Amino acid sequence: MRKFLVVLDETRECLNAIRYAALRAAATGSSVQVLAVIPAEEIQHGMGVAEVMRAEAQERIEAHFQVFAKWMRDKPGVEPELVIREGDPATELLAQISADPQIGVVVLGASTDSAGPGPLASRLLRDVASLPCPLTIVPGDISAERLQQIT
Repeated sequence: MRKFLVVLDETRECLNAIRYAALRAAATGSSVQVLAVIPAEEIQHGMGVAEVMRAEAQERIEAHFQVFAKWMRDKPGVEPELVIREGDPATELLAQISADPQIGVVVLGASTDSAGPGPLASRLLRDVASLPCPLTIVPGDISAERLQQIT
């Protein structure tokens, strides 16, 4: 089964990317894989402290994921899968794409910031020719109604 891979993070544009991925997955009989990355710098401390920080980060991610997972189950009727990795977000995103051959589309939200589309989108755009699947970038300011229309 083809998967839409979407990144869960603390950005505002993440919401539109998740909505788009779930709506497209429902429309095409696909599934959604949600990737959350714990940045390595968040847990670079002594062993005991690092384990506590890692556990806290995972709890925070799982709670955040459950909010979106409930919406995906209730509205478009998609059962999402959560994958948590640790390291540099762009590197881990590329690693996840390589690790799962069922990923058919990567969906990212574009930042509304004037500085550009965001670090993940910028990194993947540099490597887009070598990606094994299409990359969809969802505008950060697009309305939920417009997303519904285009999916």
